[in-house]
Amino acid sequence: MAPGSNDSQIATIVRQRDEVAPLEGAFVITVADGPDKGKTTTLDETHASRLLIGQSPACDLRLTDREVSRRHAALEITAGGLRVVDLGSTNGTFVDRVKIREAELLGGEIVRVGSTVLTIEHESSVPVAPLTTAGRFGKILGTSREMRRLYPLCERIAASAVPVILEGETGTGKEVLAESLHEMGPRATAPFVVFDCTTAPPSLVESELFGHERGAFTGAVSQRRGVFEQAQGGTLLIDEIGDLDLALQPKLLRAIERGEIRRVGGDKWIKVDVRVLAATRRDLDREVQAGRFRDDLFHRLAVARVELPPLRHRGGDVAILARQIWRDLGGDERRLPPEVLLKWEDYQWPGNVRELRNAVARQLALGDLADLQRGGFGEPAPADASRVTSSPGVDAIERVIGLGLPFVQAREKLMQEFERRYVERVLAAHGGDVATAAAASGIGRRYFQMIRARTR
Repeated sequence: MAPGSNDSQIATIVRQRDEVAPLEGAFVITVADGPDKGKTTTLDETHASRLLIGQSPACDLRLTDREVSRRHAALEITAGGLRVVDLGSTNGTFVDRVKIREAELLGGEIVRVGSTVLTIEHESSVPVAPLTTAGRFGKILGTSREMRRLYPLCERIAASAVPVILEGETGTGKEVLAESLHEMGPRATAPFVVFDCTTAPPSLVESELFGHERGAFTGAVSQRRGVFEQAQGGTLLIDEIGDLDLALQPKLLRAIERGEIRRVGGDKWIKVDVRVLAATRRDLDREVQAGRFRDDLFHRLAVARVELPPLRHRGGDVAILARQIWRDLGGDERRLPPEVLLKWEDYQWPGNVRELRNAVARQLALGDLADLQRGGFGEPAPADASRVTSSPGVDAIERVIGLGLPFVQAREKLMQEFERRYVERVLAAHGGDVATAAAASGIGRRYFQMIRARTR
């Protein structure tokens, strides 16, 4: 999310939310029985993300119990206590002999995973450091406790050079966070390059990553640098890394470990200095267990990990995000209807922040005509919706209404016209520079380019 919110306004919201604190103290999780008996860990308000339980090296409470899944269950602090969530484990998660998918704990419960028994105790006397009062990290905006727990971790990660895995559902803002980690770190003036494993044809992924020499394959009419060389000295985000072909994973591992790549059709190794961030919507532990992702590559990437919470768990963030998006899109905040904000706050947002941005853009463009299907939010305009052309003095809305189209088709045409005009205006304001225009719009460069491409 691009900067632009009033800092004093954000600080006020943070103070108000801190007045409603969760249970004081910390929760102590102890292995009471099982192969790891005696192991203990503490979870409090400042823990950056969910505490993961399982066999994986990525887990905070790592168990050797063979009946426990790699990523078995998660614990997280809530306003009312401690939430335990089963992560689709093979053998299930039990609280006091009841098999659960999700449950709220207060302390004093027994949790069983595999053949391991965990005791959960709430210690109110344990001192806990206060949460940061920051309301954003770079372009990431959020004053909820779930987000403020992440900011100190993000600051430390940004200052380092280690590989990072960014996890989270589709639309939670992983690419925007990656940009923020780059821009808040020592490589900020160097390139930031994004490669999406789902967008390139499988036969060309290796060439996209490492480049190719002229004549390396049919159609290779000239030498081409891959994204590793393009990101030299800067940061490379490999998006949806869980979709990377298994045969290419050893080559990627070598590039990360040794800092060298070889172009397709080439015979020499090229040194590269690139920080690698990897984003995924998948559970990579499950992919490793299924044999679709290499364990050694996972270990190399998971030096640090950040799990972005879904919007539905970010209490109170919908309104502040919606207002910021509305302002970023050029809207007058006084014209954002309170009843619409209330509907948005009650919605579950399966598409997360990306879906919220689309809903705000639709509301701004269509006003009372905004579609109320799917809980009030409708689908984004399809890429092939025809462009609306307005004659001088004729408003686009009036022109579309005059066409006599069905409601859904009229809405789609108007949404695409809004996107086209917005992209043209913001590009013109920033001299055609896509990176600057995307930053001013508060969205990732790749998403901005997607909008631009579908409105041409």
